[in-house]
Amino acid sequence: METVVVYDCEFLTAPGAPQRFWCGPDDPDPLTIQIGAVRLDLSAPFAVSDPVGWYVRPVDRDGQLVPLHPLVTQLTGISAAMIEAEGLDLGEALARLDDFSEGAPLLAWGKDELLTLAAHLFVTGTQSPIPATRFRSAVPLLVRAGEPVERVQTLRSHTICAHFGLPPAGVAHDARGDAQSVAAVLQHLLATGRLTALDVMEFCGQSPDGPTS
Repeated sequence: METVVVYDCEFLTAPGAPQRFWCGPDDPDPLTIQIGAVRLDLSAPFAVSDPVGWYVRPVDRDGQLVPLHPLVTQLTGISAAMIEAEGLDLGEALARLDDFSEGAPLLAWGKDELLTLAAHLFVTGTQSPIPATRFRSAVPLLVRAGEPVERVQTLRSHTICAHFGLPPAGVAHDARGDAQSVAAVLQHLLATGRLTALDVMEFCGQSPDGPTS
């Protein structure tokens, strides 16, 4: 393993939905509307690739396109017109992520594969082209690098660069930008020796000789 892929997802929400665990009468399913990703080399100088990304059509259980709440557009900049013009089915978007990753582990800030991808796959009856074993949350890597658990729990993908005194790596609440931010922090931890390539490989279930899980 010479690289990992850092990815991020944007998804449907409504005012207050996360705080009430999507229990409001009109809360939408947390369907994916954007996936963004970058590659991170695990050898010096720990280069981060240009971001790639895809918009995803949020289709409900009845096969109908779910309208975006204005809050979603306000946060992400994603409009209904962008979804209509460029949106893919989630299976196709994941297939493109799979092609981009070339078999590398997929790291997110948190468990996007459960919070939005799995929900979307279930709602649409789609089989993921990427097995669950490829997905990991990058959050424990910060603890491995020596950051206090209590502090790590307060960080978000769009705030971690500032925590480490790094310049913003991408636009907040854009899946590509948030993936860039997480990758920039991992790059910083690798470059300063707080993490090693072996740390990342072992965390992702890999060994220098091949997969261990």
